[in-house]
Amino acid sequence: MAGVRNIAHNVASIEGRHLPPDPPRHFLDIDQFEAPALEAMLDTGLAYKNGRRDRPLVGRTLALIFEKPSTRTRVSFEVAMRQLGGDTIYLNTADSQLARGETVADTARVLSRYVDAIMIRTNQPLKLDELARHATVPVINGLTDTSHPCQIMADVMTLQEKKGPVAGKVVAWSGDGNNVSASWVHAAVRFGFVLRLACPEELSPPPRLFDWARREGGRVELTTDPVQAVSEADCVVTDTWISMGVEASVNRHNMLAPYRVDEYLMAQAKPDAIFMHCLPAKRGEEVTAGVIDGPQSVVWDEAENRLHAQKGILTWCLG
Repeated sequence: MAGVRNIAHNVASIEGRHLPPDPPRHFLDIDQFEAPALEAMLDTGLAYKNGRRDRPLVGRTLALIFEKPSTRTRVSFEVAMRQLGGDTIYLNTADSQLARGETVADTARVLSRYVDAIMIRTNQPLKLDELARHATVPVINGLTDTSHPCQIMADVMTLQEKKGPVAGKVVAWSGDGNNVSASWVHAAVRFGFVLRLACPEELSPPPRLFDWARREGGRVELTTDPVQAVSEADCVVTDTWISMGVEASVNRHNMLAPYRVDEYLMAQAKPDAIFMHCLPAKRGEEVTAGVIDGPQSVVWDEAENRLHAQKGILTWCLG
């Protein structure tokens, strides 16, 4: 179809008419997609993981903008792009004119003339949205303070690999109701699994998230009791208590201590339940060493799947 549209553009140009360009295919948040599109991205990623070797992104360049530190996001995107035949350009805060007052809109317009896609990891979701509004190339959300969709695509891929079809499975979250938990809510609705979140009342995800899940027919539950959430679950998930940009405090640790995933809490899940954590982890805080290093942990497969899930996202964004 792309070839057909290019011919149409050429004909229109010859005749003196101007057709609007195709809008860029952004990947901003899971809730913006229907299930078939998300499943197609994961299928593509799994195909590459299982031996597919074509390189459809030869000649394409991805700009990586990092306003927050990263290990997994940077390395997985760089390796994915190169294995697909493309190149990357890395920009941190010090390298970018964004740090010197250039507007996000101007940055989007300029980078769109140089590269074929932009990945940004930033504190501010509004910055991501503004970049996407003004870019004429695909923009990918590498993380904001409110969501982390690429991570959860890898997590769903891992759940699928370990437990089979995810529809109807029970996933339990224990801990801070942060950006990662928000993307788990989006995924539960779109992929059709049950999500139970156990969070301290003061650190629960925003109510609008649950309002959206209800409107969409999702099976998302919120409790302050981690045992209730984890009971007979197929998968138990947690994350660090102190996300980047969040100030550590004794009070915060005291609130979250009952939500630590330890051997007792894992024992409340199904005997064959798996444990996931997006990393980096602090053993002894949100999870014990016995759980994250134990036989039910799949965190290293989960980390690897960032590479494969993002191949599916990149090929979708870049056609």
